[in-house]
Amino acid sequence: MSQFLSSIIPTGSKKVLLLGAGFVTRPTAEILGESGVGVTVACRTLESAKKLAHGIKNAHPISLDVTKADALDAEVAKVDVVISLIPYTYHATVIKSAIREKKNVVTTSYVSPAMMELDKEAKEAGITVMNEIGLDPGIDHLYALKTINEVHDAGGKIKSFLSYCGGLPAPEASNNPLGYKFSWSSRGVLLALRNAAKFYKDGKVEEVPGPELMGTAKPYFIYPGFAFVAYPNRDSTPYKERYNIPEADTIIRGTLRYQGFPEFVRVLVDIGFLSEDSHDFLQPSANPPTWKEVTQKVLSATSGKESDLVWAISSKTKFTDTAEKERILAGLRWIGLFSSDPITPRGTPLDTLCATLEQKMQYGPGERDMVMLQHKFLIEKADGSTETRTSTLVEYGDPQGYSAMARLVGVPCAVAVQQVLNGTIKDKGILAPMDPKINDPLIKELREKYGIECKEQVEA
Repeated sequence: MSQFLSSIIPTGSKKVLLLGAGFVTRPTAEILGESGVGVTVACRTLESAKKLAHGIKNAHPISLDVTKADALDAEVAKVDVVISLIPYTYHATVIKSAIREKKNVVTTSYVSPAMMELDKEAKEAGITVMNEIGLDPGIDHLYALKTINEVHDAGGKIKSFLSYCGGLPAPEASNNPLGYKFSWSSRGVLLALRNAAKFYKDGKVEEVPGPELMGTAKPYFIYPGFAFVAYPNRDSTPYKERYNIPEADTIIRGTLRYQGFPEFVRVLVDIGFLSEDSHDFLQPSANPPTWKEVTQKVLSATSGKESDLVWAISSKTKFTDTAEKERILAGLRWIGLFSSDPITPRGTPLDTLCATLEQKMQYGPGERDMVMLQHKFLIEKADGSTETRTSTLVEYGDPQGYSAMARLVGVPCAVAVQQVLNGTIKDKGILAPMDPKINDPLIKELREKYGIECKEQVEA
């Protein structure tokens, strides 16, 4: 694709090892391959690597198990940069190999404690380990710090910082009871809905236990054309220090979904379908039970009749009104929880539900996804006056090309790899985009070459 042509690296002498075969890896591989970088695509199975490398210039597939240190070291030794797009739990293993071989690393994941522990060794090895450079984390950091630094440089203060991001179906593709579709593992998406949240609000630390998270979701206005709700995501409190905004009374980073989603998920939590408890009746078998039999057992209902299942659901959860009750029950019916269809047993209620959701909530032909990211800053200027600024990114997927999510994670990752290769990013140790000397060149190239930028506006 010509839109991904890049001329940053003039020769074909640079080489990268790309670990992972997830949906965001292809834009990264394509940009680098087009720019003349040799891309070794490594997956656990050669088949996955071949599929990803197919049609990409300067790419060749290999099979690699990153848990085998000798095999990993041998491949790391052949390249200039290792790109780790495998699950974050493996990043420390990859970084240790890169330290042994004195090679640079790029990931799109948050810096975990296990990764941060390797900072001293990475510095001693003289290597750059650039992390958090996808969408969220990644583009969000670039534009949060851009405004924060501008305000501080002008003598102002950030009084409140709200940051919400959502990867969603485009409105016309949000045609199911959850208003949501899965472009990757449904399990990860559903598990995130049970995470406890912690944030600053009006000068105090507030905490929300995981089971109550969906109950905190509130309508959130960005543009009149969208019916969003927002809820906090994990722990926002470290951003007082990370973003250097000790003056901020409110700091909330969170997730956007369409209206109706949180109430539906809250019912799934209340009735036990997001449980990871193993049950005998959910173990794989030649004759799996029907959904209504499973729903009866999960609910401890008196029978598998729909009227009894509905009664059991009503005893375990609360509905705000009859209309909401009917809407959510219709959604549970759509999923199939009251049906005579056989389940796809996967051991736990969560995993068994995921098997069905992944079938029913895929993107169909011609459907596109959407990403919405917005930072909202309440600013006190040096003269004491206040203003509200926003920094907003809206991106739609291309049904014939990349999804919005793949582009907004894969492209920043590729640009960071190029800037590590050409020396633009040259700090050593475990890094994240928290410094203008790293961030400004990333912002510039993403905007000028790929049209990826947050639109900044003074609201009031």
